[in-house]
Amino acid sequence: MRSRSNIRPAATSSPAVVDCGAAAVHPVVNGLTIDVEDYYMVSAFAELVPFKQWDSYESRVERNTYLLLELLEERNVKATFFILGWVAERCPGVVRDLQRCGHEIACHGYNHRLIYRMTPGQFREDLQRSKGILEDVTGEAVLGYRAASYSIVARTLWALDILIEEGFRYDSSIFPIHHDRYGVPGAQRFPHILERPAGKILEFPPSTYRLFGQNIPIAGGGYLRLYPMPLTLAAMRTINEREKKPFIVYLHPWEIDVEQPRLNGRMSAMLRHYINLGTTLPKLKSFLHEFKFDRLATLLHA
Repeated sequence: MRSRSNIRPAATSSPAVVDCGAAAVHPVVNGLTIDVEDYYMVSAFAELVPFKQWDSYESRVERNTYLLLELLEERNVKATFFILGWVAERCPGVVRDLQRCGHEIACHGYNHRLIYRMTPGQFREDLQRSKGILEDVTGEAVLGYRAASYSIVARTLWALDILIEEGFRYDSSIFPIHHDRYGVPGAQRFPHILERPAGKILEFPPSTYRLFGQNIPIAGGGYLRLYPMPLTLAAMRTINEREKKPFIVYLHPWEIDVEQPRLNGRMSAMLRHYINLGTTLPKLKSFLHEFKFDRLATLLHA
């Protein structure tokens, strides 16, 4: 297990030694986001590993999150960490270290339940519980939310009103693509204000590339691992240089862990989860070298 004493505070970083910003060639500031959950918590394996069995599995989320934290500290880059309340309960030291190093702590729900499998009352309870845990650990207000598996879809837009009522300033759950599990294909591709009956909230959609009249997901999760690096870089450059917009990268700590225990789920689930795990870290390092990144909360005020 990685010791917290090995993580140096962000305030001690020396730009003269580590100058990731100087290496970046694109002036647009993009959002780097990390969904903090373990390998057995993902929606693809929900039927194989029910929530009541989580405690019986080997936990690797703390180790992998510290590895990401060390990389970001080396590159002097800040990110937004969307953390499950269940993880924060068991690893509060990780949450505090992320906060101490200048990263944003945001909410990913309590135990990775899909919103379209909850009632509004259940969602509010889940939201209050997870937000309360994170705020108790950090002593700071949580501004951002990302739903498990981007499960704010057309039939669950009511969740935005509950987010507003519970004090969230922004959401990053609406994926403007076609997908069997999530997506709102007609949604806007870039950060924008959503006006709801309960008020306004800023939406940070995961990034897509427009091709042949379709939105192609490019910058996170399995898409990040699946596509060849030159294709992903070209799409990111187009978003920054031609469209003059920020893109949002997302990944999970388990995606840098090629030695994680293998789960024997459905073929489609295994393909989505395990494909090209060994490419995540090299690709992330390339992004950090070429592009500028920051917390979503920083972009909120830009």
